[in-house]
Amino acid sequence: MERRHTKYERLVERCKALSPTPTAVAHPCDESSLRGAVEAAQLGLLAPILVGPREKIAMLAKQFSLDIAAYDIVDAPHSHAAAAEAVHLVREGKAEMLMKGSLHTDELMGAVVARETGLRTGSRISHCFVMDVPALEQAIIITDAAVNIFPTLEDKVHIIQNAIGLAQALGKQQPKVAILSAMETVNPKLPSTIEAAALCKMADREQITGGILDGPLALDNAINLTAARVKKIKSPVAGQADILVVPDLEAGNMLAKSLSFLADADSAGIVLGARVPIILTSRADSLMSRLASCAVAVLVAKARRDNASHTIGHAA
Repeated sequence: MERRHTKYERLVERCKALSPTPTAVAHPCDESSLRGAVEAAQLGLLAPILVGPREKIAMLAKQFSLDIAAYDIVDAPHSHAAAAEAVHLVREGKAEMLMKGSLHTDELMGAVVARETGLRTGSRISHCFVMDVPALEQAIIITDAAVNIFPTLEDKVHIIQNAIGLAQALGKQQPKVAILSAMETVNPKLPSTIEAAALCKMADREQITGGILDGPLALDNAINLTAARVKKIKSPVAGQADILVVPDLEAGNMLAKSLSFLADADSAGIVLGARVPIILTSRADSLMSRLASCAVAVLVAKARRDNASHTIGHAA
């Protein structure tokens, strides 16, 4: 079956009207990571700063006929040093986004969360997949499937708030958030249902803002209106969720990969909660997934600039 990318293509098109965003690319030392950065730059999404062993990057570019003459290269001897230097470029204000190259995710995130030299904020760092599922009319956000293994209730407040901010940056002003479990009723024997109910009450009390929350909801009645109606669920979210909040990393990882391999979906990955958006891609990702990850991060970076300008204007 031919893969459909219409939702991602719309994201990329929105970004073409913007100036390229300065992006520190940490250790782009294999073909896929270097090519991803170059092709995103050629589309006008990024202004990449390539951070890693200068000679190795130059050799790779020559080997795979990639023109990197227009891009800055910051020499770093190995992947750990590249991660630290890429984070340093962000702290200096020379880059507005961070992009993972061919180093391990743990190496990059280790530099990001370092207490004295990293990119921590008051928010918990979390990951979102923006999934392009052909059977659904719009892209759907799944969180957290890559960073927080067993998130606490407090962690989930940050995870949800980060995802709401992402959805707003993508153009959904009041996203509908489904807190997933195995059922749609509160069951004391299943802790995720109790947490879902607590999170919804926290939203009622404006401890979580910007979205419409409901849960617990099972996956079927979160994304399928017919399933919600059959079960007689009265909810502003059921059947039309924009964001799916999973109980833990295992559930999220399985859900995202099931959609990719069983429903012909593509996934764009982004880490939120740090000073800047972080583009996380995998060597197995398609070109469109890589470009979509960049486009999502560009729109988040733009939303942060806009918010900062609005705050400064308000203060003045």
